[in-house]
Amino acid sequence: MPQPVRLGYPAAAAVFAIGMAGTTLPTPLYGLYREELGFSELMVTVVFAVYAVGVITVLLTAGDYSDRAGRRPVLLLALLLSAASALCFLFEGGLPLLFAGRLLSGFAAGLFSGGATAAVLDLAPPEARARAGFAATAANMGGLGCGPLLAGLLAEYAPRPLALPFLTHLALLALAALLLLGLPETVENREHRPRPRPQGMIVPPAARAVFVPAALAGFAGFSLLGLFTAVAPSFLAETLGVRNLAVAGAVVFSVFLASTAGQLLSPRLGVRRALPRGCFVLVLGLALIAASLLAESLPLLILGAVTGGTGQGLAFRAAVTSVGTAAPAAQRGATVSAFFVVAYTGISLPVVGVGALTRWLGLRPAGVLFTAIVALLAVLVGLRLRRTPAPEAA
Repeated sequence: MPQPVRLGYPAAAAVFAIGMAGTTLPTPLYGLYREELGFSELMVTVVFAVYAVGVITVLLTAGDYSDRAGRRPVLLLALLLSAASALCFLFEGGLPLLFAGRLLSGFAAGLFSGGATAAVLDLAPPEARARAGFAATAANMGGLGCGPLLAGLLAEYAPRPLALPFLTHLALLALAALLLLGLPETVENREHRPRPRPQGMIVPPAARAVFVPAALAGFAGFSLLGLFTAVAPSFLAETLGVRNLAVAGAVVFSVFLASTAGQLLSPRLGVRRALPRGCFVLVLGLALIAASLLAESLPLLILGAVTGGTGQGLAFRAAVTSVGTAAPAAQRGATVSAFFVVAYTGISLPVVGVGALTRWLGLRPAGVLFTAIVALLAVLVGLRLRRTPAPEAA
């Protein structure tokens, strides 16, 4: 009797990408919510930051859950949380459901980050491990970029701009669930209904000298991603006069596309060169973004997005590799999880600061000040890494 066809790692990567797309779907729509509900730019950044709270909570309490419960149950739970988030946005009647939707989205992203990455790598044959690693990276960043692009196009050129993007994502989640049913379970000795095991942040003494600059580089890079996914549409509308939501979604998409390209280039340079160079390319991108705000230039903003995203991708992949290499094998997973906690703090707290500064300085000065502070951090980290290079991967 012929065996049923089982899908491989590309299908797992597709599930990963669909799930991550939902986490950035509201990005071009925040301006519409502001008009409908009448809240401030600060509240936009707070609503966005709730997502990072959800991700960090999962990383600290259930980072290894898919290793114990199995990949498919965890990914199914993540898909259900994504669907619940979309329903919160569909039926929103004020800030409470927006907050709930973002929190559920963060929980889903936290589960996808570990479970889907592991599933993609588990399903790859030995000769395709390198391709699978890039597939997981591309699914993560590509999915994050496709969310704003899809929402912007639908909101600008289709009816019901605050409903159709989430209805479309619900349909995509149903497709992802069908793909998931075709994936084999790769965890053999699963626990029955394991309880989460809070781990906190674990950084072994042997890895701390490498962890600190790598984590700060991750913080700076994710701050750039947070800026674009939280307030870039407001910058476009209020500073540059660009109110086309499809353009806003495309600009955010360009950052994540460039990040994926940077991560693809990183291994060719090696960790020692990619990490400091990524920091300096990130600085150049931030300078271009600041210049675009001062000159009110959309082309400069796009150039800054692509340059900064490339630098973020270069530094990010090299930072994860260096942290994983420096950590003892028994504590490698926990150390990498601690790195992601710092990175996701970078995607949330700085943009809330931008929202707060906007109330006193205005959007353009707040954006320029933000880019200057993050650029200074990236410069200091890059100089430190040039003096003390990170270890190459074993």
